[in-house]
Amino acid sequence: MIRVNPVQWVLLLLSCFFTNALGVYVGINIGTDVSSMPPASNVVTILKANQITHVRLYDADSHMLKALSNSRIEVMVSVTNEEVLGIGETPAKAASWISKNIVPYMPSTNITAIAVGSEVLTSVPHLGPVLVSAMNNLHKALVASNLNFQVKISTPQSMDIIPMPFPPSTATFNSSWNPTIYQLLQFLKNTNSYYMLNAYPYYGYANGHGIFPLDYALSRPMPSSKQIVDPNTLFHYDSMFDAMVDATYYSINALNFSGIQIVVTETGWPWFGGLNESDATLENAETFTNNLIRRVLNNSGPPSQPTMPINTYIYELFNEDKRPGHVSEKNWGVFFTNGSAIYPQSTFSRITGNSTVIFCVAIGGADQDKLEAGLNWACGQGQANCSPIQQGQRCYLPNTLLNHASYAYNDYYQRMQGVGGTCDFNGTATTTTVNPSYGSCIFTGSSNSSTGSEGLSPESPPTTASGPVSLFAGSMNLPISKVQILITAACLAVVMLW
Repeated sequence: MIRVNPVQWVLLLLSCFFTNALGVYVGINIGTDVSSMPPASNVVTILKANQITHVRLYDADSHMLKALSNSRIEVMVSVTNEEVLGIGETPAKAASWISKNIVPYMPSTNITAIAVGSEVLTSVPHLGPVLVSAMNNLHKALVASNLNFQVKISTPQSMDIIPMPFPPSTATFNSSWNPTIYQLLQFLKNTNSYYMLNAYPYYGYANGHGIFPLDYALSRPMPSSKQIVDPNTLFHYDSMFDAMVDATYYSINALNFSGIQIVVTETGWPWFGGLNESDATLENAETFTNNLIRRVLNNSGPPSQPTMPINTYIYELFNEDKRPGHVSEKNWGVFFTNGSAIYPQSTFSRITGNSTVIFCVAIGGADQDKLEAGLNWACGQGQANCSPIQQGQRCYLPNTLLNHASYAYNDYYQRMQGVGGTCDFNGTATTTTVNPSYGSCIFTGSSNSSTGSEGLSPESPPTTASGPVSLFAGSMNLPISKVQILITAACLAVVMLW
């Protein structure tokens, strides 16, 4: 008979219940070119207060790593560009770097990744020949310390490494770097790591000379007639962010690699700029950030990779007022150094999904025919109240299938979940804690807490409902994955043995 002490027993049960809570996330970058940088302990207090669960550091600062101890925040540390050459040329320096910056802080500080350099191939190209060597040397040092399974290694690259990112389907990496990028992708594949991408729709729009609409750069929902269409695949893009990520997937595929996930290590929008930076405004920055986070947390990928979520780090926590360059370079922050939010109408914690309110929304990139069938079913047999998405009503605009399906799906889910209704709709829907409401269009939300009413509109859905519960007769998709079933079975087996 297996003997488990009470503490182990509680941890076992918690691991069973929360296995599915892990997944897509929005993190934040912490730059330090700040004239009044708060102490590390204050920074961590701000992170915790806003329920930020993932951070990226631009170095391996000991004060920050100590302050993050026992916070459970996942930490990406960085090898600076200045350190890449020595680590790439000398394995001993790589071992020393790991011994100094990783080993002493684990496991109390939850270091999960090392970013080797920053945009090396485009900003310091003379380091390109030793970049993958540096990654290999660091990986060998992690193996020697038995930390290679906990800590992944990659290197952030700029979109500039893809000369022609549109249309995404024909995008390829700069051919002069193909040998290095091939080695990089082979390393990521061999170590089960991910491609780190810095993607800035702000620069794509600002440097595009009016080619693309502002709504496209800000990830505002657009009607199908205004969406950007890839002429080769006919994929519709209503977000430059998605198009940039897809261009990178196609570039990776052009070198005959697949299955390497992309993590966006930097993206954002400046909230203040100079005389010639008219698009760097508070309104645009807030719109982009809110839309981006909602998009990331819908747990879907870009059109070519709909099942590959886009984990993303916002640039950045504070304004770095000491940075050189244009005025906008100093104004990318989400918070002031005292912890107050820069955006007046929203805070990071409200939109990062760490709440107790549950909504059901359509998945971006879902099959259009299935979306239309799901919408028709919800408004018909599913008995959802679809009057608000009729022409002239408060939720009609934006007039897109995705928006209308989200409203209908959510209304059905709130009415029927108490009697077995699910949020699936033949694989075109998912639950989220990000409130999809906008303007006067209010989505009702259920609460998974015992208090029950947080986030509900004045017209809360009834607790019981008549009519059918199954979405499609004979083809009901249960909201439980095979992995969850196996985990549950394993947990039950341990319970029985205990």
